[in-house]
Amino acid sequence: MLKNNKIIVAGAGGFIGGYMVGALLRQGHNVRAVDIKPQWQWYQRFSEAENLTLDLQEKRACFQAVNGCDLVFNLAANMGGMGFIERNKGLCMLSVLINTHMLVAARECGATRFFYASSACVYAGNKQTTVDNPGLKESDAYPADPEDGYGWEKLFSERMCRHFREDFGLATRVTRFHNVYGPHGTFDGGREKAPAAICRKVIAAKLAGSHDIEIWGDGQQTRSFMYIDDCLHGVKTVMDSDIIEPINLGSEEMVSINQLVDMVEDIAGIKLKRQYNLDAPKGVRGRSSENTRIRQLLNWEPAIPLRVGMEKTYAWIYDQMKSGSSKDAVVNRY
Repeated sequence: MLKNNKIIVAGAGGFIGGYMVGALLRQGHNVRAVDIKPQWQWYQRFSEAENLTLDLQEKRACFQAVNGCDLVFNLAANMGGMGFIERNKGLCMLSVLINTHMLVAARECGATRFFYASSACVYAGNKQTTVDNPGLKESDAYPADPEDGYGWEKLFSERMCRHFREDFGLATRVTRFHNVYGPHGTFDGGREKAPAAICRKVIAAKLAGSHDIEIWGDGQQTRSFMYIDDCLHGVKTVMDSDIIEPINLGSEEMVSINQLVDMVEDIAGIKLKRQYNLDAPKGVRGRSSENTRIRQLLNWEPAIPLRVGMEKTYAWIYDQMKSGSSKDAVVNRY
C-alpha cells in the first residue's frame, strides 16, 4: 500500500475500524474515516484523519465516502455478539446495502483494491454441532447453511465481492474474522462478545464483592478468539497479497466458555459460583479457525496467546469500570 494513496476505512467508529485507522496513520497513510455514529461515540478518533459521519446504507453516502480514494477497507456493519445477532436478524441483513453500495462506488470511482470484513458466521451450521470442533476450513462454508441473518448477509456479500472482481476487474480481498477482541471495544450494552462480556461480569462481581456469575449456555460450547493486533496484521497482509478467495483470519487456540471464565477468574484473583442460563443466546456448539491455508499462502497465522490478550483486555475494562467511564467514551488521538 503506497503511502501517497488515499485510503477509506468504513466503520471507523467501531472497534476494529478505530484500530485500523490508527495503524494506517502510523504507517504514514492518508486516511478518510467514516462511520454512521456521531463522532463523540466513536471508540477511537484521530485528528490526523478526515473524519466523516455518513450512513453508508445510502448509495449517495458511499460515493461521497469513496470518491478520491484508491483503497477501500469495508469494516462497516450492524453487528455485535451472539446476544445481538440472534435478536436482530433483520438489522444485520440490512448491512448488505453497505457492501453493495460500497462496491458500486469503488468500481465507479476508480478504487484499485477493496477489502471486505466477513465472519466465521458464514460457516455451515452442520459443521459446528460438537464442542470438539476440529477447525473450520474455508471450504466448509458450502453447501451454504450460515448463521441466520448475520451469516447470510456476510456470505452474500462475499459473493458480491467475487463477482465484482470477476465481472468488473475490481481487486477484492475477503477475510473471515473469528471473534476479534481487545481493549477499546464494547463491553456492555448488548453488543459485546464473550471475552469482553466475561471480563465485565467478573470485574462487576469483584468490585461489588459478589460471588456469582451468569454464564450463557452450559459453558461447554467452544470458540477461538483473535487479539486485535493479530487481526490488524492479518488484514494488511491479506490486502497486500494476491489471495483472491475468502480466507480464515482467526486463532486455532480453541477454549470452552468455562475455560475462558477460568482464565478471567485467575487474572482477577477470584473464584465465582456459576449460574448457567440455558435459555440465553449461545450460538453454535463449537467453532474454531483452521489455518492451513493462511500458513501456506502467507507463512503466518494469528499467534498471540489468549492469556496475553485477555490480560490486556481485562486491565482496560477494569480501568473503565473502576473509573465509571462510559462504554461509549471516545479515545481522542490528537
